[in-house]
Amino acid sequence: MIVMKFGGSSVANREQITKVLAIVRDRLPLQPVVVSSAHKGVTDGLIDAARTAAQGYNPGEAVIDKQREIAQALGCPESLMLPFFSEIRDLLRGIQLVGEVSPRSLDYISSFGERMSVRCIADFFAREGVPAEAFDAWDLGLITDDNFGRARPGPEYTERMRAAFADRVAPGVVPIVTGFVAKNAQGVITTLGRNGSDLTATLVAAAVQADEVQIWSDTDGVMSADPGIVPAAKSIATMRFDEAAELAYFGSRVLHPATLVPAIDANISVRVLNTNRPDHPGTVIESAPAPKPSPVTSIAYKEGQSVLTITEPRMFEQVGFLARFFKVLAQHEVVVDLVATSEVSVSVTSHDNAALKRATTDLRALGQVDVQGEKTILAVVGRHIQHSKGIGARILEAISRADVNIQMHTFGMTSNNISLVIDDADIDRAVASLHAALFE
Repeated sequence: MIVMKFGGSSVANREQITKVLAIVRDRLPLQPVVVSSAHKGVTDGLIDAARTAAQGYNPGEAVIDKQREIAQALGCPESLMLPFFSEIRDLLRGIQLVGEVSPRSLDYISSFGERMSVRCIADFFAREGVPAEAFDAWDLGLITDDNFGRARPGPEYTERMRAAFADRVAPGVVPIVTGFVAKNAQGVITTLGRNGSDLTATLVAAAVQADEVQIWSDTDGVMSADPGIVPAAKSIATMRFDEAAELAYFGSRVLHPATLVPAIDANISVRVLNTNRPDHPGTVIESAPAPKPSPVTSIAYKEGQSVLTITEPRMFEQVGFLARFFKVLAQHEVVVDLVATSEVSVSVTSHDNAALKRATTDLRALGQVDVQGEKTILAVVGRHIQHSKGIGARILEAISRADVNIQMHTFGMTSNNISLVIDDADIDRAVASLHAALFE
């Protein structure tokens, strides 16, 4: 059995869904389970509609028209989508009347993209001769906590999902399962976070004990850099789970950061493939791929960060200062990405700019606080970095040639990445220069 996840660009329209159909048909002997994202642009349209409705307007018809157009192009009966359209209008009207959109409501409105797409795709598959049935993930046992916007299932999810698949999925039928969405124990809709369909795929794979997870997108696997910045970026044939996890966390657009955890726990290989070039071998991510000589695997970046620096001369040799500092960050639920320290200062980065700013009031009791936004974490990832003499010099020289200023730099004792902090405005120059120095 394999689990195949198709992203929004892969199911954007009839042309792309026809490609998906051919890919799935070729793999029917492998008993595929399909996990699908919403059609490209639909979830963004739903979220924008909700936020605009909270301001007193109701622009929901635009996203409804987009979904209707896709359904009609696939030949789906009009009645298939009408209940969802009615529910979307009711929800947006309620948000408009209340004048606010809560995290719970945002998860609810966001869920419609996947719920509509899987029904259109299953209907299209069935009429094209591939028996298929649409399933909401919660009907197959995906129950999560109450953390709206970033929900996670409890440890018992595998047994529940395995039993639900056995009970509900008929032999010979391809289940088309909603990615990204779930329900909590009270039956309230939750989401796993943006791009969470990847995580759904590996959760399903772990539950049904699949042989492999396939993540189908619009790139030839995991690339050595963002091909939108570096046209010469190369596809990586194999990589380890820890490398892929670093890349995902530090901004690689191919995988959701939490995707690999269920696959690692269940020791299931993850293969990243291109819907538009299904014969390309893509990238295989597993626990121990064949060794390779290159010290660097890929370059990733994570923009829109903030850097908080606290300076206090009296912290020099002061016991417990860092403990107090991080206790304040924890109280305000600040997620820290990078840390750098000196004798009299500590700097941290975080993508949660609002939480970081909330923490500054309490942190001023410890020292002088400065917060700067519009920063990017630039990460050079590779499992042989720590054993490669001169790699740091090559990285710094490349950044210097790009006329980019490094504002923070971290590299752990046993780390497999070197991370730099630069201005958002310098991303393109820095990535292009690094790739030329390390790969070309």
